[in-house]
Amino acid sequence: MEHVEGKPSFQERRVRLLNRIAARRAARARPATGFVTQPEPRTIGSFSRGRQLVAGNYLFAGHLVEAPGTAMWDLDMPSPRFETELHGFRWLDDLAAVGDMAARKAAQGWTWDWIERFGRGGGPGWTPDLVGRRLIRWINHAIFLLNGSTPEQSRRFFRALAGQTLFLSRRWHVAGPGLPRFEALTGLIYAGLSLNGQERHVAPAIKALSRECEARIDAEGGLPTRNPEELLEVFTLLIWAAQAMMEAGKRPEPELEDAVRRIAPTLRALRHADGGLARFHGGARGLEGRLDHALATAGIRPEPHEGLAMGFARLAAGRTSVILDAALPPSGEASVNAHASTLSFEMTSGRRPLIVNCGPGATFGETWRRAGRATPSHSTLGVDGFSSSRLGMVGLGRGKRGEILHDLPKDVRFQQETSPDRLYILAGHDGYVATHGLTHVRQLTLSRDGRSLDGEDTLGAASEADRAFFDRHMTEAQLQGVGFTIRFHLHPDVDATLDMGGAAVSMALKSGEIWVFRFAGPADLALEPSVYLEPGRLKPRASRQIVLSGRVLDGACQINWTLAKAQDTPQAIRDVIREDDEHLTD
Repeated sequence: MEHVEGKPSFQERRVRLLNRIAARRAARARPATGFVTQPEPRTIGSFSRGRQLVAGNYLFAGHLVEAPGTAMWDLDMPSPRFETELHGFRWLDDLAAVGDMAARKAAQGWTWDWIERFGRGGGPGWTPDLVGRRLIRWINHAIFLLNGSTPEQSRRFFRALAGQTLFLSRRWHVAGPGLPRFEALTGLIYAGLSLNGQERHVAPAIKALSRECEARIDAEGGLPTRNPEELLEVFTLLIWAAQAMMEAGKRPEPELEDAVRRIAPTLRALRHADGGLARFHGGARGLEGRLDHALATAGIRPEPHEGLAMGFARLAAGRTSVILDAALPPSGEASVNAHASTLSFEMTSGRRPLIVNCGPGATFGETWRRAGRATPSHSTLGVDGFSSSRLGMVGLGRGKRGEILHDLPKDVRFQQETSPDRLYILAGHDGYVATHGLTHVRQLTLSRDGRSLDGEDTLGAASEADRAFFDRHMTEAQLQGVGFTIRFHLHPDVDATLDMGGAAVSMALKSGEIWVFRFAGPADLALEPSVYLEPGRLKPRASRQIVLSGRVLDGACQINWTLAKAQDTPQAIRDVIREDDEHLTD
């Protein structure tokens, strides 16, 4: 589990020491003699990132190191997160996507160099999740790596594979619950089934993975973290594990098969019209094509998803999708990357995101990480100076510390209806009752043709006790009321301008569509700067946000708003322009 970086605790230092000792012992393992069957790549990489790596441009964890001619492991590491990503070897996917001689030589050189420098237990790459991630990539791309290698290089490669497999068999249990443990166990199963002489590790790992599926994946196919991108990662790992079992002539355990069947419809419900994932609770959109590929590989027949999907409500009509956070936020250790995003939504038209959340800021440093988690970084209503959930530093067990969400809403309500001409959601939360006596209620209505989304945001005292608390707050505030803002963060590609004398906002998408925002109620409209926090870039992207500002003066305030396509915008537009999402300079 990712947590706020800082001085490691005694328990963390102890775990690292035991990992290091286990790694050094495992390095003396008997080498694997080869593969049971010829491995085939399952992972998807980025051609453009692979080309940049070959050119000596290393972009990881929000840092760009330009060092042509410098070996990867000789770089001056700009951050621990940067170095950790290198040791996970996901970049092998990108080099394999290029696949030419230069890419293969880079992949081989950096891999043989890793074995020489770190294969006996050195470096930061000896944690169970990183070892699992690395084993999967080495096995996936073994033909790519071994093409043209010498017998000595091949021998060292198989010895390193066997050592890491033995390490995982002894240390997978210290991986954090959730994605890190799924990575460790999938890597162990993958290696045990792929390598000659490692079969003894498979049965215990499969039993452990089955237990994790039961413990971490709920009946609706969700994770405690409520992070859509993390759910996709877990889903992909489970598919890989199941495929490896079937190719070895083994039937996957029922718990694993059931988990895959539960997750698939949930992921479909979390997919926007453009194929990207909704960006909530520390998750990004996901690598282009990864979600569709995983769903297709699973081979599970699409079925309509009823109700909430991992706590998210989805409206979809025409070419428009809307996804709303409509459940309690994650709590405890599961909230270490979670956001105060209750009742925020994202909206996509065709292949173009329109309304977004700012997203995860971890790759841009701790300041951006904290800012991205706050309510003002989401497309929802917030009381000025407060988030719907607050951040606090606590101990997480196993010696770790992290900033989790606390002072959460105690009650989040949701209702969904459909009719021949509309799709309707009504949701509310009490996250501001404890501080101001106020409840936020949001109503969203999407027309059946997907051309308009009507919203209604109400902030008010819902009971006599809440009204009395609000009145006391008003007295203390010298009857100035409670300030609030409703924010609609726009994707950076949206060209927005104030219109109708400042009473509306016109938004042009790159597809040629025009959307118009209007509102009614006691609020002021402004178009302000915003940011789009997109992993894989050097810095946050500048963007804009529509902001409605008002004050609650008499116990309740209601604002109505509409997002609608301009009347002369066609129902369907040919949208073929697609920019490369990988940038090194912005």
